[in-house]
Formats: sequence, C-alpha cells, structure tokens
Amino acid sequence: MSLNLIIILSLFLCAVVPGLRTTEQLSWLPCRLVDEHVNLNSEGYAETQYEHRDALLQFGHQGDAALNPNTITFLNTGSKVDMRKYTEGAVADQLQCEIRRYSTEGIQMRWPGLGAQEQDIWFTCTLRHEDGLFVITSFLRHAPATPTPGQANFRRWAPIADTETLTTSTVMLVLTRSPSVRAGLLSHQSLHCQFAVDHKAPNLTVEWRLQQRSERITLFRHASRSGQTEGSGVALKGLKGSEGDVSLTLPATKTTSEGTYVCSVSVPPLFGSHDISLHIMEPPRVSLNTDPTVSLVDGGEQKVVCQAEGYYPLDVDIEWFREPSDGGLLPEKLDTVLYSSHRHHRDGTYSLSAFFLLHATLQDSGYKYFCRVSHSSLRMPIRKSFILTVTEFGSWDSMLWLVLVSGFVLVMVAILYVMLPRLTLARRANLKPY
Repeated sequence: MSLNLIIILSLFLCAVVPGLRTTEQLSWLPCRLVDEHVNLNSEGYAETQYEHRDALLQFGHQGDAALNPNTITFLNTGSKVDMRKYTEGAVADQLQCEIRRYSTEGIQMRWPGLGAQEQDIWFTCTLRHEDGLFVITSFLRHAPATPTPGQANFRRWAPIADTETLTTSTVMLVLTRSPSVRAGLLSHQSLHCQFAVDHKAPNLTVEWRLQQRSERITLFRHASRSGQTEGSGVALKGLKGSEGDVSLTLPATKTTSEGTYVCSVSVPPLFGSHDISLHIMEPPRVSLNTDPTVSLVDGGEQKVVCQAEGYYPLDVDIEWFREPSDGGLLPEKLDTVLYSSHRHHRDGTYSLSAFFLLHATLQDSGYKYFCRVSHSSLRMPIRKSFILTVTEFGSWDSMLWLVLVSGFVLVMVAILYVMLPRLTLARRANLKPY
C-alpha cells in the first residue's frame, strides 16, 4: 500500500470515527525526512546537499511491523517522554512533521537514560501546528544493530534505505506554545518554553537570549549542576525534575522589546532551542478636524485633516474617499490628498496626517467623505467620516450667515467709533511735560 493511500485512508477514518483525529489516539504520522549528504568540493570545503524523502513516524513497541513496508519508518517505542502528550489533541492533519539527522558535534558520551550506548545515532523530530499554536522538537535515539565507528560524524552518515525501519525512543523534547507573539506597548508578556527528559536530575542548562539585528543579549542562564543563575524572568521552581516550565516573563513592553527570543535547553550531548518572535503592535488613534457634518456655501473651501497617532510599526496607510450618502455608488478615492512626514515620538510610536482642500459645490451636497486607516495591528481598517452640506450663496442660510457676520462687523465698528475718542483724551491727560 502506498504512503499516499495510507494518508487518504487515515483522513477518511478520522472524518467518520469520532475521536480518532487526536494525536493521543493516532498510531502514526506522515513525515518528511530531510536527509543530508556532505561532501568536500575540489577546494576542500564541505558542501551539503539536502534530500527530501517520505517517511512514517509510527508509535508502538519494539518488534512491531511497519505499517507501510515500502517507505522509511521511524518506529517510536515506549518512553517516559511522549511527544503526542504535548499536542493537546491537535488534529493530525494540522501537524507538519519533519525528521532530520542530529550531530552531537563530536561529543562522544552515553546518554544517561536506560539502554543508551555511546554509538547511538540521533535524530530530531519537529512537529509544527499549521496555525502556529506550538512547535515541538523531540530527540530520537536509535541504537544500530551493528555499530560502525564514526557514524556520528556528519560526513559519514549511515545510509538509510527506502524501506528501512529504524527503532527509536524519545529521550528529550523542547517545545513552545508561543512561536510568534504580538503585543501592545506596556503589556506584560510570557514567552512559553518547556522541556521534558526521560531521566531524573538531568545535567540541565537553560538559557534565554534576545537577538536584535547583529546584537545578542543574554537575559537568563541557569546551570543545574553548579546551581549558578544569571539574569531573571524565569521561575527557578520550574527547573527542577525531569519536566519543567522555563517560560520567560518580560517587563512592560516597549518598542525596544521587539526581537527574536531564543530559549535553549541543553542536556549533554543534546541541545535544543526554539526561536520566539516578539512583534510590538500598537494600533493608531484616528481623528478628524471636522464635526460629523460640515456646512459650506457654494464655492467655499475648507482644509480637512485625518490624523493617525501613536501607532507602531511604521507601515500605516491613510486614504480619503467620498460616496453618496445613500450608498448607491462605489466609493471614489480622492487623488488630491497630501501627507505630512512621519513624526517619531519618544515612546517609539509614530504619527501621520493626510489632508486635502475641500472645494464645495452644490453637486457635492449630501456626499459622505471618509478617511480609512489601515495598519498591521488592525484586523479591520478604521473609518472616520463626515457629511458635507452645501448651500447656495444667497439662500436663507447664506443670507442669515451674511447678516450675522455683517452685524458683528458693524457692532465692532460702532464700539471703536465710541471708544477711540475717549482713549485719545485719556492718553493726552496722562502725558507729562518734560
């Protein structure tokens, strides 16, 4: 039976049999084996070629027959560490499984777990949730039937046949449930990282680093053997035992908190790590310099401004549109809009203005003008609008406006006419001769 047929059959069973889709009940997962072939070129430099091969990750017991004898099978036998436990019931077809060879970088030592040998061959199995809910990296130990010296050297990998079955056990895993985090300013975030090992009191070293451009900063480090701890943000009680939570709690976030946080867990000769991306996303505050209704006379003008303030990161888009109030036509984008330069504030956020000069005509009366602001922090753009009312010059409204303005001017002239002589006399009375 081909691998594709097995996958189709499994998906069909998952659809018709309740409960079969959870990874705790699933006995296998389709995987991709990324095989490496390292050779020296004519100049003596190592060149690596990667070969993607179909494989099965089968859960069972030692001696079980392969579900598909025509493909590479990694038979994962009983262990205190079961990667399926940490998927929390994720649907099997949501998991991306990838297996790679793992080099101990020349470190030759026996794993402290039961049944381990110095000649063991190592693999990593990474399970990724397609929606980014978690990433799990498990270390698989394979004891070859006939150990060959130098098999651990990445330049002398033991070849794997297309129908070979390799019996493995999971001895350690490192996982995160927050591979990518979006946070607003002044929020308190916890970056999740967890580990599990198949034996008690492991020689454990945990480290958190922040990678920003070319700079790498150590935030926390703890070594169980020496008991030394540097930095803060991780609860030490989570570092005891064979399973622990080493999540990092951050102080109130700033724009400078953005970067890649690396959680690494080392139990010699194994070293596992996960990169966690922290993205600061602060939505803009949007406002207009107008009331909900703008009244102008025919031929009048007014500067209309849409202001987006306090956003991060920089990628904001401001557009002006107009449409009939009855919504009968599609909105028309205005092409006379001008923009200010981005203003950078002390807290790291930005502001931008988009404005245009509104020339009022009678045909524009009743139109809705709206500003639409898009930003990476928003699921939907923000809209702010006003209705334009245009009256004909000489109409009752216009005449009333003209009368009020004219009356105000006349009153001011009368006041000046009365007060000016008095001010002149008072000034002359206060003059003193030299």
